[in-house]
Amino acid sequence: MNNYPEIQFLINGNWIHSAGKPIINPADESVIGSVPMATPLHLELALQAADAGFHIWKNVAPAKRAEIMLRACDLMRERVKSIATAITLEQGKTLAQARAEVLRGCDLIAWDANEGRRLYGRLIPAEPEMRHTVFREPVGVVAAFTPWNFPLSSPARKVGGALAAGCSIILKAAEETPAGALMLARAFTDAGLPPGVLNLVFGDPAQISEILICHPLVRLVTFTGSTAVGKHLAAMAARHMKPAIMELGGHAPVIVCEDANPELAATVSLQGKLNNGGQVCVAPTRFFVHRAVYDRFVAACAAYGEKIRVGDGMREDVQIGPVTNIRRVQALDAMVDDALLHGARIVCGGKRLPGAGYHFPFTVLADVPVTALAMREEPFGPLCLVTPVEDIHDAIRKANDLPFGLAGYAFTESANHAHRLACELEVGNLAINHMVSAVSETPFGGVKDSGYGREGGTEGLEHYTHVKSVSHKLLG
Repeated sequence: MNNYPEIQFLINGNWIHSAGKPIINPADESVIGSVPMATPLHLELALQAADAGFHIWKNVAPAKRAEIMLRACDLMRERVKSIATAITLEQGKTLAQARAEVLRGCDLIAWDANEGRRLYGRLIPAEPEMRHTVFREPVGVVAAFTPWNFPLSSPARKVGGALAAGCSIILKAAEETPAGALMLARAFTDAGLPPGVLNLVFGDPAQISEILICHPLVRLVTFTGSTAVGKHLAAMAARHMKPAIMELGGHAPVIVCEDANPELAATVSLQGKLNNGGQVCVAPTRFFVHRAVYDRFVAACAAYGEKIRVGDGMREDVQIGPVTNIRRVQALDAMVDDALLHGARIVCGGKRLPGAGYHFPFTVLADVPVTALAMREEPFGPLCLVTPVEDIHDAIRKANDLPFGLAGYAFTESANHAHRLACELEVGNLAINHMVSAVSETPFGGVKDSGYGREGGTEGLEHYTHVKSVSHKLLG
């Protein structure tokens, strides 16, 4: 009827129906489906299934694991049109961005699958009769929690790392945008993944996190979401001696130096902001622009921003879909109003669009003081905040002033400036003269209140393992 799949749990290889709550299309506020809500019994079944699945999967050769994972990627690529359509219906991003998300998720899983064959150990030189070896083992059952902004690629990061390392996983995906995770899980079951290795549930976040994190079968917790919730879950994991990967909020600075081309910097930055309508933890948000190029940068932002078409992500002429829920609209309205009270001015956009749906225009504010609410709290939407700075020292100081440190961006033609930015910006990921803060091969994660641990790269994969040392004296 609406090209949206029926949402179910996956537990021990079985698809399970349950009572649920409505799923809303943010483009027009219509109900497109229903998401089941897990009970404690569902969670206990998932835990037992994951434990059994782990004892099967950890003994599967890495090459065979990779074969199944790569087959799942092939299936998702074949199904990219239907998966992207479902993601756009539930989350709002444009079809082009949804297709890119699916392919990005496949790339993440494929890299993990292949890298999982290279989790090498080592032999320590010793006396002739001694053998000292060090090797990695999968940690066990993983409890993973993913957000609504990337319904497939965020689960793909966690599923790829866990499965490549030999772990099983219980994925608690977002209730607002469940189809991406469901269609990822379906691809894995169709690819021949043994029952219990991947389990998928939805439901009340507080109840599910309490049951899963506290359960003795769970050996690792991985969470992507807000800093406030992340701190709560990290404390819960710590009480039960569970290691955790926390990928939390950001408020990414963009530093435009006096030697940069301001028109190019504005165009590249705002193109980056188009991704998911700014509902990305690494979205460029706080723009610290040298006074020498400030007016040109703001003018370029105005010229670019006024051309952005906002609307239903299913339409090919739209560059930004709706924000995902009414909470984002209300927060963005409040932040714009507060910034104006603090002396900012509107360059483009500025107020929720009329009619049905959660549509907010691409908005650029100039002369935004650091005291404005939006400069201190992550907008998580299509809002750019531009403020002038005196020099690179002033820019770095203001960029580092917040407790967040996930991603940062800079534009400069000076090798000296680039080196200083790389050394002094307090972020986990920095991109200079472009907007890609991480690729599959590199570790992704934050510092300070933006979390700890890494996803992607060899460092990310190693989180799903622990190190064992064996000392063996040969007899006879």
